[in-house]
Amino acid sequence: MPDEYTPEPVPPTVTEVAAAAGVSAATVSRVLTGRVRVSTSARVQVHDAIARLGYVRHRAPRRTDHAAAGLPVAAVVFEPTARLFRDGFCARLLAGAEEELSRRGVPLVTMSATQGTVASTTSFLTAGGVGGVLLVGPPPQHPVAVSLAASLVPVRAAGRPALSIPYADVDNADGARQAVEHLILRGRRTIATIAGPPASPAAADRLEGYRAAMAAAGRQPLIAYGDFTTNSGLHAAAWLLDRTPRLDGLFVANDAMAAGALQALRKAGRRVPEDVAVVGFDDAPLAAFTSPALTTVRQPVEELGAVTAALLLEPRADNPILPTELVVRAST
Repeated sequence: MPDEYTPEPVPPTVTEVAAAAGVSAATVSRVLTGRVRVSTSARVQVHDAIARLGYVRHRAPRRTDHAAAGLPVAAVVFEPTARLFRDGFCARLLAGAEEELSRRGVPLVTMSATQGTVASTTSFLTAGGVGGVLLVGPPPQHPVAVSLAASLVPVRAAGRPALSIPYADVDNADGARQAVEHLILRGRRTIATIAGPPASPAAADRLEGYRAAMAAAGRQPLIAYGDFTTNSGLHAAAWLLDRTPRLDGLFVANDAMAAGALQALRKAGRRVPEDVAVVGFDDAPLAAFTSPALTTVRQPVEELGAVTAALLLEPRADNPILPTELVVRAST
């Protein structure tokens, strides 16, 4: 008996988005193009309907007549500007992107997408004034990212995003696996992790790599969560020590949290690495200056920025994944 035929799901149309948003199809079109002013309430309704229905605008093939020559690429960072300048990861990523674009004669414009600027940022990015958009850390279903996904503007995320947008990323899962296997080879028996926010795709991939390596070694996972800040690493490490006194290995999902974990271990009278070996992730500049210096997983941040920028100018269908590397220092 032949297999039962299941038809492919029909993607939502502009008309269906308009009906779900309670506006006209013309209003949806205006929101998508950004060329005509639309009231903030109507724009929000359209963004919400696009997110609920999963509408994605069909993109035309990229033009090869150099019509976009000279237009800048916009890098949109989904953090307040003050944090952007304090965040070494963003600075390194944007430096890599800028160097690649400069080599090709294309300027880079950096913007933040805060709650109060959603409408104006979306209008600017979709009005034809930029040749492409590089997204850094878009939160799930952020209206700017959702609108760009439905537009004709070339867009690429640096790091796997939580919505359907082309991206380039580093191998977070394999980096975590390397970290855990290193701790096991160092003779550590009770290995915990401080994972990042569950909504972060990078944090989820690193947690997946930790779980896989622990399962392969026949070990039980021990998990605490932080938010990628130093204070959250301190509190998470203290929580783990209270519940698992025999803890002797710790993989932390970024270096800032690992620095906090080192503080917690020092306060608890636990020596690193004699009592507890610690591995971070990123190889941020601070990793070489913690006490002791931090063993960590190096991700090629500048290369990620360069590759993502290049893919905006020379698109391809796949989402490239860059390798990571374990850097061994005194904390293990």
